[in-house]
Amino acid sequence: MDSGPWLPVPPSGYGGLENVVATLTTELRARGHTVVLAAPGDSPLPVDGLVSAFPAGRFDRLGAPYAHVVGTAHAHALVVAEALTSAAEPFDLVHTHLEVVGPALLGALGPAAPPVLHTLHWDVRRNADFYERFDGRGRVFFAGVSDSQVARGPERMRRQTLGAVPLSVPVDGRPPLPREERDDAVLVLARLCELKGTDTAVRAAAAAGVPVVLAGPVGPLADRAALDAALAVPGHPALGHPDVAWFREHVAPLLDGDRARWVGSVAGEAKADLLRRARALLSPVRWDEPGATAVCEALAAGTPVVATPRGCLPTLVDDGRTGFLADDEAGLAAALRRVGTLDPRACAEEGRRRFAPAVMAAAYERLYGEVLRRAAQASSRTRDPVLADSATATARRWVRSASA
Repeated sequence: MDSGPWLPVPPSGYGGLENVVATLTTELRARGHTVVLAAPGDSPLPVDGLVSAFPAGRFDRLGAPYAHVVGTAHAHALVVAEALTSAAEPFDLVHTHLEVVGPALLGALGPAAPPVLHTLHWDVRRNADFYERFDGRGRVFFAGVSDSQVARGPERMRRQTLGAVPLSVPVDGRPPLPREERDDAVLVLARLCELKGTDTAVRAAAAAGVPVVLAGPVGPLADRAALDAALAVPGHPALGHPDVAWFREHVAPLLDGDRARWVGSVAGEAKADLLRRARALLSPVRWDEPGATAVCEALAAGTPVVATPRGCLPTLVDDGRTGFLADDEAGLAAALRRVGTLDPRACAEEGRRRFAPAVMAAAYERLYGEVLRRAAQASSRTRDPVLADSATATARRWVRSASA
C-alpha cells in the first residue's frame, strides 16, 4: 500500500488521502490481509512492514515549483521499486496512491513488479498529458474515487479504469448529537485555499448570521502560530506558497477571532468533536471535487452538508435530506439558515451505510481480484507459462478472499 512521501499515515492533522489509506489498510488487515505500507518513516499506523524513503513527511515541499518537488516523489517511488524487486517473497499486488509517478514507474518495471492498482485522488485533467498516453499493458489499472471524476478523464484512462470506490471514514458508532445539543457555528474542514472557496464560506456564514470555524492548514502552515512565525522571518519560503499569499489577501481580513476564526489543522478527537458539534459542514468548492473526504466524515457524524454542486458532491449530498446544494453565495447563506430542519439521524444513517470502512475494503477486494485476473490473462498472452500460472493462482486466492 503506497501512500506517497508527503504525510505520515495517519496524519497528525490535514491529510485526506493519508486518512483514507489508514482507514483502508486497517480494515484490510482486520479482514486477514498482509499489508506493507510505503509512507514516511514517522507513520504510526500498525502494519506488517514499512517502506520509507524519508524519516518524516515532505508535505512542506508539495506546493513548491516542479523542479523542487519532482525529485521527492521519484525518490520515494525508487525505494518502493527496490522493495518490490528485492523482496524475499513476492508481493501479490501494489495499490499505489502516488499520483502519476506511482503508476508510471511501476508500469515501466513491467513483469519485474506485481500487478498494480492506482487510485486517482485528484482532478485527472491536471495531468491529462500522462493519462492520455499511459498504457498499463494489462498490468497497471486505475480506480477512481467517484464516477464524475472518472468521466472527466481521457478515453485511454477510462479504458484502464476498473471502477470508482467512494472514500471511507472511520465510524465510531456513537449516536449523532441532536440539533439542540450542537454549536451554532458551521465548520469548514479543508485546506484553506481558493479552490476550496474559503472566502466564500466566511462571507456566506456572515450573511446567514452564523459563526464559522475554519479547520485546516494554509499551504505548509498548520495554524496561526506557524503563520505568525513565518511572517516574523523575512523571506520565509512558506510566504511564497500560493495558498499562503491568497489566504493573507482574501481570507485573513475577514477573520475576527470570534464569529469567523481559524483553528488550524485538527485530528483525532479534536476533529471528531468539531464534526459532531457543528451546525453543518460548509463546502463551497470552486472545482470539480473528486472525492470529498470531509463530506463523508461529516455525514458519518450526523452533520448535514451545505455545498456547491461540483464534482462528486451531488452524489454524496442528498439535497433536502442530508444537506443542501447551492450555486452561489446567496444560496449558500439561505441553505445555512434552513439547515436546522435536517435530521442528524438521517445524515448518520446515510453516511455510515455508504462510507463505512468495510464498504470500501470490500469494493477494493473485488478490484484487486479483477486486477490479478486481467494481469494473469495478459501474462498468458505473452506466453510466459510460469508467470501466468503464478498470477492465476494469486488471482484465485484474492477472489476467494473477496467473496468470503
